[in-house]
Amino acid sequence: MKLLWKLSRCKWRTLGLLLAGLILNGCSSSSDEILFSDSAAPPSAQTRSATGSSTGTAAAPADITSSDLTAARFHVGDTVSVDFSDTPEKLDENIEPIKENGTITLPLIGPVRALGKTAGELQTEIHDLYVPKYYVRLTVTVSSPQRVFYVGGEVKQPGRQLYVGETTVTKAIQSAGDFTDFANRSKVWLIRSNGEKLKVNCNKALQDPTLDPPVYPGDQIQVPRRIF
Repeated sequence: MKLLWKLSRCKWRTLGLLLAGLILNGCSSSSDEILFSDSAAPPSAQTRSATGSSTGTAAAPADITSSDLTAARFHVGDTVSVDFSDTPEKLDENIEPIKENGTITLPLIGPVRALGKTAGELQTEIHDLYVPKYYVRLTVTVSSPQRVFYVGGEVKQPGRQLYVGETTVTKAIQSAGDFTDFANRSKVWLIRSNGEKLKVNCNKALQDPTLDPPVYPGDQIQVPRRIF
């Protein structure tokens, strides 16, 4: 009897160990299914790039655009008109080209630097030089009645071109209808209003913008005819 009871006790103990093992295996399997689930990750857990930013939720950068018309700035040789109004006594309009030193000369205040400024900037500066030192009230209007450049030679529409903003030799030629079939594109001359001459290879300038010099009011572009 004692032997049978011991055998029975061992059997129940073994059975209990087996049941405990099955329960533990079941819990482990359930945990693994959660850790390695194939379900989609929530938005906050999307793939990140090497820099650590989320590739799934990163906002696209806003496009940076610039205005097609750039405010024109005065250059040496530009004609500047300064009109005065709202003063006790009438002041004559002052019209003169910008000198080599970049200035124009106005009554009472003398030389004023105009080079590199827009009409609006120069207008504000002149007003502040007169008011309140010379006048309590004054309206200043600055304009440039002559802001053109010239394109001649082998272009389709040679002649005077209106200067409306920053431009370059190749763009100026395009505004004159572009080259004719006989143009020497590798030897275009840019003649500044102060007499300086620059030779421009437009074939290279179209590939490299650093070889495409700016054109200012009063400048001339001459496109020669090729020999062959």
